[in-house]
Amino acid sequence: MLKVENLSVSYGAIAAVKKVDIEVREGELVTLLGANGAGKTTTLLAIAGVLRNSGKILFRDREISHWSPEKVAHAGIAMVPETRDVFADLTVLENLRLGAFTRRKDTQGCEKDLAGMFELFPILEERRTQPAGTLSGGEQQQLVIARALMSRPQLLLLDEPSMGLAPAIVDKIFDYIARLKQTGLTILLVEQNARKALTCADRAYVLALGEVAASGSAREISESSDLAALYLGG
Repeated sequence: MLKVENLSVSYGAIAAVKKVDIEVREGELVTLLGANGAGKTTTLLAIAGVLRNSGKILFRDREISHWSPEKVAHAGIAMVPETRDVFADLTVLENLRLGAFTRRKDTQGCEKDLAGMFELFPILEERRTQPAGTLSGGEQQQLVIARALMSRPQLLLLDEPSMGLAPAIVDKIFDYIARLKQTGLTILLVEQNARKALTCADRAYVLALGEVAASGSAREISESSDLAALYLGG
C-alpha cells in the first residue's frame, strides 16, 4: 500500500532523515521506533505532505511525494499528530464532524461512522456536547483518533499516541489501536514505548540518527539483543 524509497528530509543544513526505505502492506500495523530525534515524526510528516522531501513516496502505486497535505488526505491518508490538536472551543461532536471534511456529500455514511466512533470510544458520546478543550489528555487522544477515522482513511498515521498519558490510559489507547487493526485498517505507528508498540505490530523499523538501523518482524525486533542500543541511539 505504502512504499517510501530513499526518503531524505532536511531542516536547513540539518539532515533529519537520510535515504530511508520503508514499506507498509495493506492490513498491516507497522511501527517506527527510535530515540528522540531519530527521524520518526519527520518521516510521518513527509508522508502526510507537510514537509518537503527528496526520494519517492508511493501510495497505492501513485507517487505522492510532492502532494499537498489536503491532496494526501483526500487520497485516503489520515494523520494523528503527537500534539493532540483538538479544536478546543468546538464541541466533541463538532470536532468529529470536521474530521469528515473529505466526505461532505456522504451525509448518511458520516452519521453511520459517527455512531461507530461513539461505540468504539464511549466516553466521546458522553462528552459529545462538551468543548474539546475541557477533555482530559486521554479523552483528547481518543478524540483526535476518532476524528481522523471519520475521513474513512485507507492508511492511518499515528504519532506517539501514548505520549504524556498515565499507564492505565496508555493500555486503553493500545487496546483501541489493536481493535482498529482487527478491522483491517492499515496503520503506521510512531511510538516511544517500543515494547508496547511491538506487542500489536506486525513489523517494525528502528531509526537511528535519521537512518534505518534495523527492520524485521515485531518478534524479531523484540527479541533482538541490540534493540536497546539501537532504540537509545547507541
